[in-house]
Amino acid sequence: MTEGQRHAWERWWPEYGLDLMSPDAPGPLDLDGWFGRTAPVVLEIGPGTGESTAAMAAAAPETNHLAVEVYRPGLAQLLMRIAEFGLTNLRLLRADVVPVLRDRIGPDTLAGIRVYFPDPWPKRRHHKRRLIQPEFVALAASRLAPDGVLHLATDWTHYADQMRAVCDAEPTLRGGTVPRPDWRPLTKFERRARAEGREVRDLLYRRV
Repeated sequence: MTEGQRHAWERWWPEYGLDLMSPDAPGPLDLDGWFGRTAPVVLEIGPGTGESTAAMAAAAPETNHLAVEVYRPGLAQLLMRIAEFGLTNLRLLRADVVPVLRDRIGPDTLAGIRVYFPDPWPKRRHHKRRLIQPEFVALAASRLAPDGVLHLATDWTHYADQMRAVCDAEPTLRGGTVPRPDWRPLTKFERRARAEGREVRDLLYRRV
């Protein structure tokens, strides 16, 4: 981590973060208690450095935002954004997302799950490592409340096709490809992808 990220981690992680990769991590999450209020919860998987995460949390103060990431530098950068924007509705988890959904969050809990630009694993032999697989989508859908939203975005056409096929096959979801919603910020990463000629596709599905 940079010096600034290290300072942010030491200063704000105890207040805004929880390390579920620690062997003494707690069991199921008390989200209302952690946020200090009862409100819809949106989970973002892999926020990177948190550019869009912080912007969406600032734009929707009535919603509790929960970001899950493994890498500490990215989480530290997001802590810096929390401090910069004075956000009180954003919490961070250092964890692998599958155990979080399976063991820490109960069924019918989340108002939304966001997966923006996950690792595409472009080589065919690595496609099985992609996050968006039938087992994961079934688990994610089970954690959404009725009418909750699964929102995916990718700049890899083949992965977008796979996302569509997997989500279409999940019986508890309804939706498909949509134009980029105005509330999803256009990040530097996405601008670069477009400049390099890669089409960005959003897929939005609702739990029935």
